[in-house]
Amino acid sequence: MRQRQPSSRRCFVCGRQNPIGLRIIFEGDGERAWATFTPREEHQGYPGVLHGGITFALLDEVIGRAAMELDKSAPWMMTARAEMRYRKPVPIGEELTLVGELTRVRSRAVEGHGELRLSDGTVAVEATAMYVKVPQSLAEQMKDRMDEEMKYWRVVED
Repeated sequence: MRQRQPSSRRCFVCGRQNPIGLRIIFEGDGERAWATFTPREEHQGYPGVLHGGITFALLDEVIGRAAMELDKSAPWMMTARAEMRYRKPVPIGEELTLVGELTRVRSRAVEGHGELRLSDGTVAVEATAMYVKVPQSLAEQMKDRMDEEMKYWRVVED
């Protein structure tokens, strides 16, 4: 059963209170993460086409959120490597579906796969990525810096 994942307030991708962010709501089922997103004109690169950097951000986030499904008590991971495969232009104004899942889990790193699907189900962009656990000392610093900001591990309502 899918459940809504928590969001931070200011994250560019999921931040519900980021005035220039994408404000995407993610769901997970314990193994995978999902979201939908409809890009607007301000998200384009070429006219009518979603900017590739935003596409990268979307897929990086959905794969990272699949890692959150694995262990919600140890979410401090960062992207170490990512590869994108752009198969089709991604149109502005069409609802997209994002799906992320893990393909390999190791003690200090996870690898995952993500897809950006068009409204007809066609895979327009694929990604593979590796995320590494942040060292404990850095994780503590990050958490301390985010405590005021952080409603991170609870859902922030609209």
